[in-house]
Amino acid sequence: MRELTYTGRRAVEWREAPDPVLGAAHDAIVAPVAATTCDVDSMILAGQGMIAPPFPIGHECVARVVDVGDEITHVKPGDLVVVPWHISCGRCERCHAGLYAHCQAVPYMAMYGAPLGGQWGGLFSDLVRVPWADAMLVPLPAGLDPVAMASASDNWSLAWRLVAPHLKQARPARVLIIARGSIGLYACDIARALGAADVLYVDPTPTPSTASSPKPTAPAPPSRSKRSTRASTSPSRPPAGSTNSPSRCSPWPRRASARARATTSAPANCHCSACTWPASPCASPATTSAPTSRTPSTSPHPAASTRPPWSPT
Repeated sequence: MRELTYTGRRAVEWREAPDPVLGAAHDAIVAPVAATTCDVDSMILAGQGMIAPPFPIGHECVARVVDVGDEITHVKPGDLVVVPWHISCGRCERCHAGLYAHCQAVPYMAMYGAPLGGQWGGLFSDLVRVPWADAMLVPLPAGLDPVAMASASDNWSLAWRLVAPHLKQARPARVLIIARGSIGLYACDIARALGAADVLYVDPTPTPSTASSPKPTAPAPPSRSKRSTRASTSPSRPPAGSTNSPSRCSPWPRRASARARATTSAPANCHCSACTWPASPCASPATTSAPTSRTPSTSPHPAASTRPPWSPT
């Protein structure tokens, strides 16, 4: 038979292997008809596996039964079945507690598709031996497409476990799913099917454009020079000799000289800090006058005819 073998990062190849045979009365031989990559398979193919190649891969599939041992009664040759990713006996204490992935009859992490707990082969193969088939094989209900149910033995069932018990306790509920790969997408569909009020899916994987784009840099600090700061923040200046003096509450008088404060006019009914400091006619037009030292003379300062009163000193 052939089995798909992982040989290195992003590299697989078909290799010949001996046909599996029944090793016990509770074994079965199956032929995968619809197999797919689990999220763990994606990590292995990316070179992030925990075991050095080569080894056969694949650990979720729907298969057709080819042969069964004498003790197998719930399936027969020709039946379509879901093949679990993990190896379990179905008889030990942990299996009876529903912890099939922690079966006491096999080494820890015994599974198809990665030789972590023994050599069990992979489900991207022509034929596969299934031990304790009476406990492991799950008949596929009639009318279901094997291709659509190829992940039922791993990612699909794991996604159901992540959302279904919680929605059973609080329904309808808003669901936030942060995940990568197919498990998170399955969880979204299952949450909607089970009546979630709203589903938000977040994939933390950065997009290629985000990962390659340069990080934003902070803008350069403004110049410390008073002259350059005033020039960049002041509005357009009126022509030299203009009599239209700006109001004190304009943006620039607060940075102007003392002479500029004395020669600017204050708008009516203005009570801003620029117009009322230290005393302004607009604060109390009837009784208040500006200090003598700040009262502009009747004849303009000689500099006023050549530059605006708000010009930097």
